[in-house]
Amino acid sequence: MKILTAVVLFTLFTGLSGCASNLIDVRTGSQQVSLLNTSQVTDCQSKGKIIVSVLANIGFISRSAEAIDANLLQLARNAAVDSNGDSIVRIGDTEFGKATFAIYKCRP
Repeated sequence: MKILTAVVLFTLFTGLSGCASNLIDVRTGSQQVSLLNTSQVTDCQSKGKIIVSVLANIGFISRSAEAIDANLLQLARNAAVDSNGDSIVRIGDTEFGKATFAIYKCRP
């Protein structure tokens, strides 16, 4: 019975964590948005800041840090496309499931 319960919980967790990742829309052009550091954007035009957040826990199960980070980056890249930006910089302290990014226009 314990094995069956473990299999069911593992299947449920795997399915739900995959769904959470698949719910993030990949906007056209977001693949060209660069993740830079602050020293690389000194000559760029600021387009603002965005705070993004994703589901960090599914019920009592925490999602992997890698999946959460990938979702946060995708949301920031999507926001850069919406703001006519082409670069993002992670700023401030990151909470689990939440991050702040500055958006910049660096390329002509």
